[in-house]
Amino acid sequence: MKTNKLGLLSFLMITLIGFSCTNTKKSEEGSDESAASEPQITLTKAPPSPEFPIANLIERGDAAITPTDSGYAVNYTFDVQEYNLGEPTEDYETRGIANSAKGQHIHFIVNNGPYSAHYMNSLNTELDAGNYVVLAFLSRSYHESVKSPDAFHIENLVVGDVEPDSADLNAPHLFYSRPKGTYAGADTKKVMLDFYLLNTTLSADGNKVKATINGNEFMIDEWAPYYIEGLPMGRTEIKLELIDAEGNLIPGPFNSVERAITLEDGSEEM
Repeated sequence: MKTNKLGLLSFLMITLIGFSCTNTKKSEEGSDESAASEPQITLTKAPPSPEFPIANLIERGDAAITPTDSGYAVNYTFDVQEYNLGEPTEDYETRGIANSAKGQHIHFIVNNGPYSAHYMNSLNTELDAGNYVVLAFLSRSYHESVKSPDAFHIENLVVGDVEPDSADLNAPHLFYSRPKGTYAGADTKKVMLDFYLLNTTLSADGNKVKATINGNEFMIDEWAPYYIEGLPMGRTEIKLELIDAEGNLIPGPFNSVERAITLEDGSEEM
């Protein structure tokens, strides 16, 4: 009887151990399957877009600065040559990315903050007293920058009664442009990454832009727009860094920048 009880006990223990191992294995397999089903974030170079090789953005005189009750009103007027503001870029319907119904425009960036879009050659902004780096460049209707040699304007701007503190505009600089804001509906499938470079080139064995998207790192060795796909709904964090051939951050006030965008259901208003 004692032998039978011991045998039965041993059998039950072996059965329980086997059952436990089987459940653990299934749980691990389920976890792997769940991870595999999550979208994989990819970054690919965008196809060629219409070129504007002789587009020109020229500041017409100095910016007009006027004191207000809350700061200073700053007005810029540009001459835009060989480029039409306010009309759609001809291939916008085939790009599959967010597009502005208002057409081609100027991206206006102050101290590498989020750009404002302007569809006419005159624009206004309000600033506090201080020192600023102002960058303006021509943009296609789907917010891809025109990277032609004369399609931008950059300057140090002193606003108010402050000690001038100018940035070295001959040094390498990275400016963030897209993505920006909230994307919804079909616009969430493919999101454009675009940035603006000054005084540097990118190459496989030289300077690069390191893009970190929700923790995923991508090395960019060509100045071009890129498409991000596989982003989850909700918040996405993006960091861009201008680095040298050894992977070191290149000194500069704007060469490391972080932004966040939101993806949601519905339809986006651009």
